[in-house]
Amino acid sequence: MIHYKRFTLANGLRVLVHEDHSSPMATVNLCYYVGARDESPDRTGFAHLFEHLMFCGTKAAPNFDDPLQMAGGENNAFTNNDITNYYNVVPAENLEVALWLESDRMHNIRFTEKKLDVQRKVVVEEFKETCLNEPYGDVWHHLAELAYKVHPYRWPTIGMVPEHVSEASLADVQAFYDKFYQPNNAVLVVAGKVDTEEVEALVEKWFGHLPSGPIIERILPPEPPQRALQQRILRAQEPADALYFGFHIPSRVDRDYYGVDMLSDILGNGPSSRLYRRLLKEKELFSAIDCYVSGSIDPGLLIIEAKPVDGVTNQEARAAIWEELELLKQEGISTRELEKIKNKVESTLIFSELSVLNKAINLAFFEILGNAELINQEAQLYRRITREELQSLAQHIFTEDNCSEVTYEAALEEAMAEK
Repeated sequence: MIHYKRFTLANGLRVLVHEDHSSPMATVNLCYYVGARDESPDRTGFAHLFEHLMFCGTKAAPNFDDPLQMAGGENNAFTNNDITNYYNVVPAENLEVALWLESDRMHNIRFTEKKLDVQRKVVVEEFKETCLNEPYGDVWHHLAELAYKVHPYRWPTIGMVPEHVSEASLADVQAFYDKFYQPNNAVLVVAGKVDTEEVEALVEKWFGHLPSGPIIERILPPEPPQRALQQRILRAQEPADALYFGFHIPSRVDRDYYGVDMLSDILGNGPSSRLYRRLLKEKELFSAIDCYVSGSIDPGLLIIEAKPVDGVTNQEARAAIWEELELLKQEGISTRELEKIKNKVESTLIFSELSVLNKAINLAFFEILGNAELINQEAQLYRRITREELQSLAQHIFTEDNCSEVTYEAALEEAMAEK
């Protein structure tokens, strides 16, 4: 059981404090409820751009990293479709340094053309490296576009095209900051070797005076049910053929999410999973195969990605994967297999809770979902899943009408021959 205290400041900042005296460190985790889904279709990549811009410094702290490093701490951040998360780990006695820095950049960043130009170039270069120059790097652009027609999940976190970031104006950036980087659109978690009453006083000191921002009304278009198989074949200069399947699944707050997550583990989590054991080890059809869920707040995707070995065509590889999915739909899973996967899920949750940082990140995300207590409930939610539920979910999800497929047909040899 993870104990925590929750309170809300007058400006709307939600705060959770978790005491864990097993380590001399403390974590300050600030999660903003803004991700790629909050962007305009003609201005994508902004949430990710801001992950970089928030380290540009303020008048009080021109370099965000320097004071934290002098305090013996470290920090980082990540962005996805739904949130942007910043975390700091410091010796507990220097907790106030991290709180000061986070409160300062929540309110006092003033963007300049010079700062923006530097970060635009960094983000555009990252786009080129990860999406244009890396094998299969553009897969999420294709898969998201096939699977989503109206919901903003139809573009990846890094953005649709680099021009959306490279052409971002100072006014665009300031408006995004003023709208989303506000106390009432954030969750602060302080965890580690701390005293709850002292944390409350420090949080009030550094965040209590910040003004509340505008109330954000999200009216995102729900994605209509997919009615037909979506396919895209890419003849690309890649090192090998590859297949990607995306199946629509329930949202992160839907009870069925836990069953779908277990299905992904049954199919592709580790050497004993079905796809790995049967198709990679026994039949030797693939050099790599995996299955996972996006875990997004709104209805997301279950992804299967696979790379056939030389001599196995994409058509043969596709047929082998669908054969396994049909077997799962028809026969379900055994009681032993279900118990094994439940034990594995439970142990993963337990090990993740050993890290103070992981607990802080999870508490923040669950609070964004509307129920921080999920951190203590999820193991039981997985435990309650039955064989019948899993089979029913498999029958509902693993259909061609619910699937989007991206296939890479390697053309590397031809390209090299032409040279």
